[in-house]
Amino acid sequence: MSTPYSTVAVVGAGTIGLSWTALFAGHGLRVHVTDPRPDLAEAVASALADAAPQLARQGLDTEGLADRVHLADGVPEAVRDADVVQESGPEDTGFKRALFTTLIREAPSHALLLSSSSAIPASDFTDGLDDAARILVGHPFNPPHLVPLVEVVPGRRTGADAVSRAVDFYRSVGRVPVVERKEIPGFVGNRLQNALSREAIHLVEQGVVSPSELDAIMVNSLGLRWSVVGPFLGAHLGGGPGGYRHMAEHIGPSMREMWDSLGRPEGGPEQTERLIGAVEDAYGSRSYRDLGRERDRKQLAVLAALRETSAP
Repeated sequence: MSTPYSTVAVVGAGTIGLSWTALFAGHGLRVHVTDPRPDLAEAVASALADAAPQLARQGLDTEGLADRVHLADGVPEAVRDADVVQESGPEDTGFKRALFTTLIREAPSHALLLSSSSAIPASDFTDGLDDAARILVGHPFNPPHLVPLVEVVPGRRTGADAVSRAVDFYRSVGRVPVVERKEIPGFVGNRLQNALSREAIHLVEQGVVSPSELDAIMVNSLGLRWSVVGPFLGAHLGGGPGGYRHMAEHIGPSMREMWDSLGRPEGGPEQTERLIGAVEDAYGSRSYRDLGRERDRKQLAVLAALRETSAP
C-alpha cells in the first residue's frame, strides 16, 4: 500500500475497536490492539473470523489477516511504533483526557491521534494537553469495516496538517471522510440519527405504530431513498423540475407547520420500560449475533449494488 502508514494502534477493543482492527488489517496494515478485557485474544479472533468474508467481498486480501494483528500488553506497547492511533474507549471525558495524555507521551511524535468519540468533541478532552495539534475525532458508524463514513472533526487546537493527514489515512483504508467545520456534541450523523429516533419513540409511545412497523416504514421508504441520496438531494428531486426552490416555496409551508407537531417523548421510567418491552417483543427472539449478521449481509449487498451502478 503506497501510503506513509504501516502500523496502526487500536486502543479499546469493544464493538467499534474490533471492527476498526479488522478493517485496518484487511488493508494490509500492522495493527496493535490493546484493551484490559480478559478475553481480548478470543474477542479479536472471533471478530477477525466474522469480518474476513465481509472484507473479501469488498475485494480485500484476507490471507494472513490474523497474522497482521498483535495483541499488545498495555497502551505504551501498542502505540510505541504507531503511525496512527485510533482510540475507541469509553465515552467519558475524564477517561479520554487521561488516555490522550498517555498517548502524547508514548506515541511517536509523528503519529496521528484519532478518537472514535461518538458525541464528545475533541476540545473537551484536549484543553490543557500538550501537543493537541495532532488530536482530532474520527467518528465512524457501526460497523466501521462496512459503513464507509468517518466524521473528521478537528478540535480548537487541531492543526490543519493533522486534518489533511486524517482524511488521507481514512481514504487509504476505503472510508469516506467528511470534515466538519464546527464542533458540536454528537457531531452531524448522531444528531440526525437522534432527531429521527426522538420522533420514532414519540410515535411508538403514542400508539401510532409498533417498533417493527416503524422499522418497516423506514426500510421500505426513507432508508431505501437515503441509501442513494441525502435529505437535500432527495428534497431537490422531490420538487420536480422546479427542484428545491419549488419544494421550499410550495410544500415547505406545510412541512414547517408539521415541525410544531413533532413529538418529544415522555421518557419516564414507565414509558421507557414499555418501549424496551415493545422492542424486545419485536426482536428479542433472535440473538444479537444473528441480527447483526443479517444487517451486515444486507449492508454489503447495498454497497455492492451501489459500486456496480457507479462503475463507468
